[in-house]
Amino acid sequence: MAIKVTLREKIISNGRKSLYLDFYPEIIHPDTGKLTRREFLGMYVYIDKSDLKKHIKEQKQLGKNIDALKKIEKGLKPLTPIQEKHNADTIEVAESIKEKRQNQLKKPEIYSPLEKERLKVIALGEKCFVEYFRQMATKRKEATHTVWLSALNYLEEFTKDTGGSVKFADLNQSFFENFKGFLTSTKSKRSDKALLAQNSAVSYFNKVKAALKQAYKDGILQTDLNARIAPIKQAETKREYLTIEELNQLVKTPCNNILLKRAALFSALTGLRFSDIQKLTWGEIEYIAGEGYVLKFQQKKTKGIENLPISEQAVNLLGEPKNPTDSVFDGLTYSAYQNKHLFQWLGAAGITKNITFHCFRHTFATLQLYNGTDIYTVSKMLGHKDLKTTQVYAKIVDDAKRKAANRIKLDL
Repeated sequence: MAIKVTLREKIISNGRKSLYLDFYPEIIHPDTGKLTRREFLGMYVYIDKSDLKKHIKEQKQLGKNIDALKKIEKGLKPLTPIQEKHNADTIEVAESIKEKRQNQLKKPEIYSPLEKERLKVIALGEKCFVEYFRQMATKRKEATHTVWLSALNYLEEFTKDTGGSVKFADLNQSFFENFKGFLTSTKSKRSDKALLAQNSAVSYFNKVKAALKQAYKDGILQTDLNARIAPIKQAETKREYLTIEELNQLVKTPCNNILLKRAALFSALTGLRFSDIQKLTWGEIEYIAGEGYVLKFQQKKTKGIENLPISEQAVNLLGEPKNPTDSVFDGLTYSAYQNKHLFQWLGAAGITKNITFHCFRHTFATLQLYNGTDIYTVSKMLGHKDLKTTQVYAKIVDDAKRKAANRIKLDL
């Protein structure tokens, strides 16, 4: 029985339809060896509102549920000339691939193994890199999901002149050098006036490089393009911290939000991030005879399991123990309103530095190193995966010691 290949469309997100080939009867997938009816092309077209209206009318006549389709129709806008051209070009390429598949299935003997491999490479090259990146972004876990989505937003903006579609076959070093230039000169989506922060550009470009690396592993790219592209250089960041004198001044100074004050001082004594303090439960605090108190918890940011020794002074900030599942800092929230209390507390203590809650973690690291704790131990206490992350604090301490040495001057 002859195999029929049909080009079909499936509605996906953002007013688009994914293109795929439908085989009847089923064929053996060349990669998995399993029977399949579909081959998704990694290509998409924009939904035409008038076409969708006709489809809704047909489905209604057939007695099908059209609620979901009506919802999609409501959010659609007429296609732009760029989108119309994208649709026409994409359909033309997809039809070409369909014809090639039909010929392969009808006359497989006319293609040598080398020719078959070449056809496969050409088909992979027609896939859309932006769509591939979008699929990777949706699969990311909570810790990095928002960063991948932000990177996707800037990639879509960079490629808007081509309708947000870039074939893998068209990717080269020049394309990504231009994208680097775009990231380092474009405005932040959070502010129309400020440029995108250098370190944000670094992070977003690294996600694009990660996608290229994965595409090479998946066999979509025939060369390791990622290895040829240099990352954006990290900007030097100033880690603000408090001296022990300033910290003690804060201890003595009243704060309108007692819970926030206790949490901030707890961070300075333990090095915990706000997110880990906020979710801390009484069951994660353990006393070990002969050793002292230990926090046993999972870092929210890195998902690493930590056993962190903490001082009795830190424990005394917590108050009376409650049930193991109860929150230690119940009611602690992060907002502009809470930050106002933080700034007022700092101001009342006579501290003019630009201090955020995270600076109390910086304070812990800096004071530990300043008082002789080795950098490896501090790195472990902060839960850093890479010692390089901790070394920035060592630089702060060296600078502080240099300034201290220069304060003693003799009249020679």
